[in-house]
Amino acid sequence: MELTAASCLDYLRRRGELPPDGTTVRELGGGVSNQVFLVEAASGRLVLKQSLDRLRVADEWLADRSRIFREMQSLQDAATFLPAGSVPEVLWCDPENFLFAMSAAEPGAETWKSRLLAGRLESAIALRAGVLLGLWIRHSWENAGFRERYGDQTAFDQLRIDPYYRTIARRVPEVAGAVGELIAESAGRRVSLVHGDWSPKNLLVSGPTVTAIDFEVVHYGDPSFDAAFCINHFLLKCFRRPAQSDGLIHLARIFFAWLEGLLPPAALGWFEAATARHLGALMLARIDGKSPVEYLREETVKQAVRGVARRILLERPPDLAACYALALEGTSGL
Repeated sequence: MELTAASCLDYLRRRGELPPDGTTVRELGGGVSNQVFLVEAASGRLVLKQSLDRLRVADEWLADRSRIFREMQSLQDAATFLPAGSVPEVLWCDPENFLFAMSAAEPGAETWKSRLLAGRLESAIALRAGVLLGLWIRHSWENAGFRERYGDQTAFDQLRIDPYYRTIARRVPEVAGAVGELIAESAGRRVSLVHGDWSPKNLLVSGPTVTAIDFEVVHYGDPSFDAAFCINHFLLKCFRRPAQSDGLIHLARIFFAWLEGLLPPAALGWFEAATARHLGALMLARIDGKSPVEYLREETVKQAVRGVARRILLERPPDLAACYALALEGTSGL
């Protein structure tokens, strides 16, 4: 059964989960890999999330639907060590139909992405995003239980490594060697939990609270991927709005500083350089991979991003400051 906005109420009624008062259903942005619906009644709100086996993109992109159960488990685990309100509460699960119900954000909550695209550059949110990711890494570092539970990286490979990294290696032969090395190097690091989609679109802002969602590619592996994934969005937005480049890079610095301050000492010798390497690949992947970013459409802008991404991948700058300098140079003519 594939859930739709039209079928949600009947589905909840059959399960005995429909509130007795007036109920409405609204489809939320589930990205390309899920169906997500907000169910609202006078007595409360909940979110239904169901995984898809074929993703909604132009290229064929298939993934194992059972990833939804690991996502649900990771929310329950994260709630044991992250501050209250940092992740949704799991309410119930329907294994047969690959979906679960969770608590909804407060009315009026916004994605950090929407605030950034509106030009709102808020240092306090960057700080909280860095702290949450830092706590996520610190509390799962070298944890044997988490390593056993989340060691399978199938979903991460299907939803990130193949459509992002292997795809750009095929489409941009110039960087194939560097991307291949990055894949192998990153696969060798299994040190903490990795969210896999630590993006502004998956951080909900409601007053002082930041809530992380969308844990579907969670696994035990290389946490520098998460750091780069978030910073990549700041840099891509520099190309969308060059006049705000300095402010966006300032947010990247705040985010990384608070994240780095919570890292275990054993990570400090390699984490920033590894983040920089992932950053180059992720920048290129959001132009030439299977899931191109939707707000960069002009070919001149795409070419500018490609140029910066290739330089990061091939020149291997030792730190993020060098990556930011390349990004500013790349946006200077736009």
